[in-house]
Amino acid sequence: MTLRILVLGGDGYLGWPTAMYLSKQGHRVGVLDNFAKRRWEMELNVEPLIPIQTLHDRVKAWSEVSGQALDLFVGDLRNYGVVKEVVVGFRPDAIVHYGEQPSAPYSMMDHNRAVFTQTNNIVGTLNLLWVLRDFAPDCHLVKLGTMGEYGTPNIDIEEGFLEVEYKGRKDVLPYPKQPGSLYHLSKVHDSHNILFACRAWKLRSTDLNQGVVYGTDTDETVLDPRLATSFHYDEVFGTALNRFSVQAVAGIPLTVYGRGQQTRGFLNIRDTLRCVELAVLNPPRAGEYRVFNQFTETFSVLALAGLVKTQGARLGLQVKIEAIENPRVEAEQHYYNARHQKLLDLGLVPHLLSDVLLASMLRRIQEHAGRIKRDIILPRVRWDRSRASGDDHERAWSATVTAHD
Repeated sequence: MTLRILVLGGDGYLGWPTAMYLSKQGHRVGVLDNFAKRRWEMELNVEPLIPIQTLHDRVKAWSEVSGQALDLFVGDLRNYGVVKEVVVGFRPDAIVHYGEQPSAPYSMMDHNRAVFTQTNNIVGTLNLLWVLRDFAPDCHLVKLGTMGEYGTPNIDIEEGFLEVEYKGRKDVLPYPKQPGSLYHLSKVHDSHNILFACRAWKLRSTDLNQGVVYGTDTDETVLDPRLATSFHYDEVFGTALNRFSVQAVAGIPLTVYGRGQQTRGFLNIRDTLRCVELAVLNPPRAGEYRVFNQFTETFSVLALAGLVKTQGARLGLQVKIEAIENPRVEAEQHYYNARHQKLLDLGLVPHLLSDVLLASMLRRIQEHAGRIKRDIILPRVRWDRSRASGDDHERAWSATVTAHD
């Protein structure tokens, strides 16, 4: 079955590999981006570890390498006219929506970035919903959500909905949300708006509540150096495993926030691509809003650091683990048991964080060790009121460090 699929945020870490992957499967794929992420990187003087080409050059390179064309659109989802023009012109059967500000620390940095995150993410998605309502009501919206919407409740986390019994009556209701940042809260608002649009306008949508993604490469990015995707390790756009892996290669102690018992779901970037494909190929019915929890394994932050230390030692790296003050306001020790069965039922075969995957990731980082910026790794963005103004982000905050190994 050949589909027309539009990838929003097609210049990003996940958007670009997703576009190539779906194109390789024979689908007609379009990518849209406004390159805002590149501007945010310049604001903060951070950059991906692996050099990446412009989206225009990558689209051209993909055509040369694969023989498959990608339709390229440049525009901002906050502009209703742009969204309408692209959707009406491309006529997608499915839209994969990555096109949002993706960083919790960025959203907590200062007032302006907090407001921008919510405005950018919520308004962009609202524009898209209205365009789908009026011009493409049968299009399937596959929206990237986050497991961070749920928070860390002291009960099992279901896939989007919870059966509740109260005063002798039962109902199935959206799972209560306790997001941990203003970025995660913007995703909650998205989920509510999409649920409403499906109920009121009979749209169809799959909300992919994704865990933390790791990995430097996919089967497509390794075909040519020009096809590489971004890989961030800095405090704002990087993830814990990415940061630990870069620190191991650079000889910097792995910085565990607080006790390190914060537990989250994780998945390899290749599994993200497959999860999106499974959602696209198995659309919901008209009027249905469904939620898939998209991760394959759970680890505590300290356990991740231990895995990196062990694998690094096998590669001859001298790796130490250190605890630093947690800049976030979060439960550092908590119950965490989240269901993630629906994608497995559709056929997902996970790539688990084995020694092979971790070793290949570390070796890939070693190839670009000369590009590591040591001064962008440690956290300077705080969740609490002890940081008085956004200007403080330009100065590193000091923390008491306790040896953890």
